[in-house]
Amino acid sequence: MDINKVTETIIGASIEVHKALGPGLLESAYEECLCHELSLKSLQYDRQRKLPLTYKGVQLDCGYRIDLFVEERVIVELKTIDKLSPIHDAQLLTYMKLANSSVGLLINFNVPVLRNGIRRKVLNHVD
Repeated sequence: MDINKVTETIIGASIEVHKALGPGLLESAYEECLCHELSLKSLQYDRQRKLPLTYKGVQLDCGYRIDLFVEERVIVELKTIDKLSPIHDAQLLTYMKLANSSVGLLINFNVPVLRNGIRRKVLNHVD
């Protein structure tokens, strides 16, 4: 499936979850429901995938986890906060670099209209 179609499907599934639940729940509730929607749409995903950090040739387990890794290509970071800030963008971009993923979605469910809580990030070059 084309990467743009994958992100479009993830966003559509997220909107479906938000329409049903609205804002105000825990991140884990949205994650569970989004996983259900992704399954209904036949998208493969890995939930709470460990993200090791390699430092000076040594792989370290620092406890980082990707909320969702969809179709082995798209990182999805979920939030339930008042407002997304630049540190959340930086977190997503760092996770994308560490996981060698060129596309990521940052989705904040704690908004009245979900499209105002979605950010799509693209890395042009992934090492």
